[in-house]
Amino acid sequence: MLIREMAWMGTYSAKLDRALQRQLAAHYHAFRKTPSLLRTIMRPVLNKKQFPVIIQTCPTLSDSEVTAVHAMVAAEGGNVRQTLPMVSGISTRVTIDAIQKLAAHDHVERIHLDRPVRALLDIAEPTIKAPPVWKHNLTGKGVTVAIVDTGIYPHPDLTKPSNRIIGFKDFVAQKRSPYDDNGHGTHCAGDTAGNGYRSNGKYKGTAPDARLVGVKVLDRNGSGSLSNVVAGVQWCVDNRSRYGIRVISLSLGAAAEESYQNDLLCQAVEKAWKAGIFCCVAAGNEGPRTGTISTPGIDPLVLTVGATDDHRSTDRTDDTVANFSSRGPTIDGLTKPDIVSPGTDIISLRSPKSFLDKQLARNRVGQWYLSMSGTSMATPICAGAAAIIIQKDSTLTPDQIKALLINQADTMGYDPNIQGQGYVNVEQSVNTET
Repeated sequence: MLIREMAWMGTYSAKLDRALQRQLAAHYHAFRKTPSLLRTIMRPVLNKKQFPVIIQTCPTLSDSEVTAVHAMVAAEGGNVRQTLPMVSGISTRVTIDAIQKLAAHDHVERIHLDRPVRALLDIAEPTIKAPPVWKHNLTGKGVTVAIVDTGIYPHPDLTKPSNRIIGFKDFVAQKRSPYDDNGHGTHCAGDTAGNGYRSNGKYKGTAPDARLVGVKVLDRNGSGSLSNVVAGVQWCVDNRSRYGIRVISLSLGAAAEESYQNDLLCQAVEKAWKAGIFCCVAAGNEGPRTGTISTPGIDPLVLTVGATDDHRSTDRTDDTVANFSSRGPTIDGLTKPDIVSPGTDIISLRSPKSFLDKQLARNRVGQWYLSMSGTSMATPICAGAAAIIIQKDSTLTPDQIKALLINQADTMGYDPNIQGQGYVNVEQSVNTET
C-alpha cells in the first residue's frame, strides 16, 4: 500500500517543498529495501508514521475556509501546534496518507517540511569605526533590537546600570524570565548592545545603549524548527509597537532548498521588512564554497551579512573575508552577501553554565566574556550599526537603512559574491544623508 501511495508525489510535487519531497522519497526507498515479509509486518506502523510539516493555505481564503482545512488536519490525526498567520500556515504532524489528501485539497497552497533551523568586540568595534560616532552620543539609545536566537542571559553588561532587556518571549519552554541555556543568543546580544560594564568599557557592542528584546526560538543545543522561527519573527511584528522594535537580528538559518519566493523563512522576514523592521541575517558558515548562502539570507530585501577576519588588529589593511563565510550567488542566482563585518574571535558576553560556555571553556575571557567566531557574530554587529543609524534618523525605512550601510561600505577588493559591497563603516553611514 505504501509503495502504491507514493506514486502520487509526481502529481502533487509542486505543492510539496523539496525538503519534504526528499524526506518522503527516502522513507519510500528505505521501505522498498526492506525484506518482503518485514514490509508486510511493518506496513501498518510505517503508514502511521507522522512527519512534522507546515500546511500553507491560500492567502485569500475566508475564515470558514481556513477552519475547514484545520478540521481536515484534525480529522487526519494532526494536532495544530502553532498557527502562523504571517505565512498563512499551521504547523502540525501528519502521516503520508494525510499529506497526500491535503496536497489534493484546493485550499492548500503548499506543504513544507518543518525542518531544523540552527544557530550559525574589543577589536571588532574599532574596526567598523563605531567609536567615532559614540563621541556624538550615537549609541543606539532609544532603539530596540530583537535578538531572535537561543535567548538572552541577564548579563551585567545588559542590565547595569539599568536593565535594557525590555522584553522576552520563549517559544521553546514558554518561560517568562530571560535565560539562555545555549549561550549563542547572549553572545549575539552583546555584539549588538553590550556596554562593557564588567570590562571597564573594553568589550562593547556596536550600540551600547540600545534596548533589547530576546526571542528564544532555538533550544539548548542551538537547534529549532522552521515553525518556531517563523512564529518568533511574527511575534516581533505583532509586538513592534509595544517594545519599539526597529531591528531584528537573525544569526540562524538553514540550507537553501528553494527560491526565496517559496521559502517560508524568506516570506516571514519580508513581512517584517515591509512592516518597517530592518532585518539583519547571517550569510552562513559554509564558505569558501560558492552558492552556500543560507536561508533567509537568500532573500533580496534583507541585509545579508558575511564575516571578516580582522587578525586581531584595528588596522583594516590586513583584514580578509573569513574563510568560513558563505559565498553567493544564491539559489536564485542573486549576488549575496550584501556586506561584511568582523566575525572571527569576537569577544562578547558569556552565559554561565550554558551549553556553549561548557563546550568552549577554553574560549572564556575572564569571568564574564567568551570568544566566538562566525557570521553569527558579524550579523548582530551590523544590527547595532542599524540601531545607530535609526537613532540619528528614526524616519528611515528599512530600504533606506540598507542603502546607507551598503553604499558607504569600504570595498575590500573581493568579488561581490564574497564581500558584497564591502566592509561596514558606521561612521560613514551616519554621516551620509539618504
